[in-house]
Amino acid sequence: MRATSAQVLAPELVLQARDVMRENIARDAVALALLQYTPEVTIADADTLLMDVSASLSAFGGRRHLCHRVRGSVQALGFSLRLGMAPVAQAAWLFAHRGGRAIRVIRIESMRRRLDTLPVRLLSTAERYEPWLTGIGCSTLADLRRLPRAGLKRRTDPALQDQLDRAYGEAPELFEWIQAPETFAAFLEFAYPTEQAEQLLLAAHHLVVQMTGWLVARQRAVSALVLTLEYERGRCRLASTDIEITLAEPAWQEAHLLRLMKERLNHRLLEAPVTVLRLKASQLATFAPPTAQLFPEPGGTPADYRRLLELLMARLGPEAICLPALASDHRPEVANQWQISSHAHQNILADTRGRFAERPFWLLEQPLALTLRGHRPFYGSALHLLSGPERIEAGWWDGDLAMRDYFVAQGEEGAYYWIYRERDVDQARWFLHGLFA
Repeated sequence: MRATSAQVLAPELVLQARDVMRENIARDAVALALLQYTPEVTIADADTLLMDVSASLSAFGGRRHLCHRVRGSVQALGFSLRLGMAPVAQAAWLFAHRGGRAIRVIRIESMRRRLDTLPVRLLSTAERYEPWLTGIGCSTLADLRRLPRAGLKRRTDPALQDQLDRAYGEAPELFEWIQAPETFAAFLEFAYPTEQAEQLLLAAHHLVVQMTGWLVARQRAVSALVLTLEYERGRCRLASTDIEITLAEPAWQEAHLLRLMKERLNHRLLEAPVTVLRLKASQLATFAPPTAQLFPEPGGTPADYRRLLELLMARLGPEAICLPALASDHRPEVANQWQISSHAHQNILADTRGRFAERPFWLLEQPLALTLRGHRPFYGSALHLLSGPERIEAGWWDGDLAMRDYFVAQGEEGAYYWIYRERDVDQARWFLHGLFA
């Protein structure tokens, strides 16, 4: 209706000019988010998306659970939807446009019975012929199918018969599936500048849903992402703020990524009202789905430990959490270091471990000098050498030369010790440097 007529019926109505470009951006965002359920998503028309989920039903727990998750993802983007499911794409399109209670059928016979009851006006190609079809008593698709095919094609557009045949699965359907872009970078512009963490988190959820679909479609996982806040322009324009979120382990799950963003946004003091929120996947890794274990580890899994580290980093900051890391040095006191959690996994030199002989987990902060009794090192009792030596000669480059021979020794009480003998002095001494569990 005209704008003046609409305002007479609803005085509180707010008129807004249609923006086709923003509509297309919103539709593309929904399509990108739905790629997490199937790689085969296509744009049917201006406001309709089609998904081939035949291979996804069992993966997501059946048609009801899959439809529930699809509906939740679209609602997380701020939109509502009408949903239909059928073995044929054109039939699913008609079920969705029918409105009312969602129709979900997976058998071709059930689909055809449901189609027979639908009104003819749902066919987009029948709109111009609706008065004539109603005049001859053709109101449902079943009535339309009973008409002679040759006469129907002669009196209407041949596309009408083609659309009807596709709906009943009697004609082939060809689609061009959308492709996820090479990189992910999305943004959301607020209608009004905001300073509320709840609205920022809602917008972040909007972007995370898109990124989840992109990650699944590209078979990738994210190990670091950047959330950018752009502020309202005032007398002096403030530079945008980048919030870097580093993960202890690459992930792609929507709930996990959103939880990390919530921790960072809840502890963030905004410099000014935010107008635009941007999300970018800065570091990616190969997608590796979790493997199920027959016997779960007691006290949680390694993934639980890594999620705990990520939450602590998001809450306290990456500089507050340190992890043990192995440096490329043969001296034990130098090889064992602490590094910031966000960089430790990048700097650990795992190949160095294979070069070392058997070493204890517990090192003394300072080596303890041992006495000799009967030409044997003594620590509570005489120590018997079991293996060794592991010869170390390193540190000439930094002025802390270490020339030692390490041995694994055992006391009379059964405990195992890691001891070494000096090599750079005339009177070599023995020292205790570590304890075996």
